[in-house]
Amino acid sequence: MSTTTSPASQTRAFVTIWLIELWERFGYYGMAAILVLYMVEKVGFKDTQANLVWGAFTALVYAAPAIGGWIGDNVLGTRRTMPIGAAILALGYAMLSLPSQNLYFLYISMGVIVVGNGLFKANAANMVRRIYEGNDAKIDSAFTLYYMAVNVGSTVSQLMTPWIKDHYGWHAGFAFCFGGLVLGLINYALMLRTLSHIGSPPDEKPVRWDRLGMILGLGVVCVFIVTFIVQYSAARDIAVIIAGLTVLAIFVYMIVVGARSERAGLIAALVLTVQTILFFIFYSQMSTSLTLFALHNVEWKQSFLLFDVTWSAGQYQALNPIWIMLLSPVLAWIYTHFGKSGRDLPIAAKFVLGFVVVAIGFFIFGISGSTAVAGRVSSWYMIWGYGFYSLGELLVSGLGLAMIARYVPARMGGFMMGAYFVAVGVSQYLGSIVANLASIPDNITNPLESLPIYTGLFNKLGFVAVGGIVLAIALLPLMKRLSSDHASDASGAAALRTVSVEE
Repeated sequence: MSTTTSPASQTRAFVTIWLIELWERFGYYGMAAILVLYMVEKVGFKDTQANLVWGAFTALVYAAPAIGGWIGDNVLGTRRTMPIGAAILALGYAMLSLPSQNLYFLYISMGVIVVGNGLFKANAANMVRRIYEGNDAKIDSAFTLYYMAVNVGSTVSQLMTPWIKDHYGWHAGFAFCFGGLVLGLINYALMLRTLSHIGSPPDEKPVRWDRLGMILGLGVVCVFIVTFIVQYSAARDIAVIIAGLTVLAIFVYMIVVGARSERAGLIAALVLTVQTILFFIFYSQMSTSLTLFALHNVEWKQSFLLFDVTWSAGQYQALNPIWIMLLSPVLAWIYTHFGKSGRDLPIAAKFVLGFVVVAIGFFIFGISGSTAVAGRVSSWYMIWGYGFYSLGELLVSGLGLAMIARYVPARMGGFMMGAYFVAVGVSQYLGSIVANLASIPDNITNPLESLPIYTGLFNKLGFVAVGGIVLAIALLPLMKRLSSDHASDASGAAALRTVSVEE
């Protein structure tokens, strides 16, 4: 399908996608800010059960776009699949907003959210790529702004949703997430004409209602599969093992069957993917152990300059996107500055720095107990801990997709991107298992007793991050050699293509 050529029309099309992405992330991160707390405080789950259910749920949320992207490219069309996914997501949030005490209904709601996210997420990003197809500079700039939409939406929602929950109840908080996404869908409908010439080949053809019915029917089946997985521990464990082995098999298969000139890049991508999985184990603590730590052991009222601010436990998660928005321009300037002088660090070295600052962040959380009063620590520890943790996210997670784009051949890009997201999903579940190392026994209600359990976990995670530093440094020579081989293989392949064209 042809894309818009006018810069003005490209901008209008991008704004349409940017806005629905903002509202979609608004809904998702608002839900994420309170769902674990809802399971613990309202449903009555133990911390361990809530962590594992959340881990399985988010693992499936990350894995589902691997299928949704293929559906958009080959079955329904990218432009059509994206709003269908957003509407299904809105349905999931609406279900959470209903005052039902039925546990199975909660799991069904999670299944609907997984299916909706699978259809939306990959296709929204693919639409951005198609808008600026053929212009690498604009694609980089567009995705930078696109990432900003994620953080704007999540910041506002993670600050507001817990506040609404505290004042109007849990289901009002989920309804707030639903309302935001509905606004995004209305806006998308009003601006749909800006995307009339953008999409995948199926978008050019009339709607195949039989295919749409088949996808929606399979979606219903997937909802019940997700429901089964998230509620049974054995099913969760088996699903994660199968997913992990599948990702490894995909990488090994591509390395074996790929051209000799592609193998160095694929091996490099595999090594960095393993390191990314380790990082996402830290990342998953945000909605699990760090949120529960904020609930039990952080002083919510804090003085900032001349003002007294009272936090809610779920609102601390908003520190992550706030720091991301503050640090992203600085980091982008540093990359540009060193790149112009030819001193830009390779991705592998940036991964090393990422683990360094993640270690610092978790050690900050860990030492917070040394100044606790009555078992509660100052919010400043959360602020600075999240600051270093977020910088680590920019250095590792923020470069994950760039790593796949750089080292994986274009003809394998979509498939391997899906495998990468499945790997991230696996790490989300592993992170929930790690979070359970700080589970609080039922007989402990005193903050003085729960504090050392949480800070002990955070210190251990700090040392695990140190291990990640050592591993990443040890792999630097290998990564340097693989990157060099990949560059020479790529230039050689390009030279052969040039000769072929000339002949």
